[in-house]
Amino acid sequence: IMYENESLSIGKAAKLLGISVVTLRRWEKLGKVVSRFRTFGNHRRFSLSDILTISNKENKKVVCYSRVSSHDQKADLERQSQKLEKYAQQKFNHIEVIKDLGSGLNFKKKGLNKLLTMILNREISHIIINHKERLLRFGHELLFKICAFFGIEIIVLENTVKDFNQDLTESVIEIMTVFCAKLYGSRSHKNKSCI
Repeated sequence: IMYENESLSIGKAAKLLGISVVTLRRWEKLGKVVSRFRTFGNHRRFSLSDILTISNKENKKVVCYSRVSSHDQKADLERQSQKLEKYAQQKFNHIEVIKDLGSGLNFKKKGLNKLLTMILNREISHIIINHKERLLRFGHELLFKICAFFGIEIIVLENTVKDFNQDLTESVIEIMTVFCAKLYGSRSHKNKSCI
């Protein structure tokens, strides 16, 4: 997981570019890339933004993934999506926007399944999201590990740490919403079959 304002060591920057540290040092001497600053130990630090600009790996896509839980949040979905796309357009060429409407507990969402297929087919170089929970409320760590295995970088634009009580409340509400929807859905199905 990487955050927009992150500074990268030479090793991490080289890995992100898919080149060796020796090559990156040579690129720096040639002026192809510039280290932003040096640490007290005289170690180079590169800007994630600069490295992403250079990166644009092969013809792989950069996916902007946004999700909201309910239909009354559609305006928020559009805002999220526009923000991600604007960020991506400044740094990448091949961009695909995926929007999802559904609970963060639901693994059957059309957009999420499309994203998973693209990951497994090695079609993606980066995934850009607003918050970790936008992918999945529970289980995003597993998806992050799968991305790491396939060499996909995840960029989280907002690294705001939520208050524990607020986060817990949101999680409980989301769980209750899912179970209520299932309960009322099954009742509706039973009522239709009785007619």
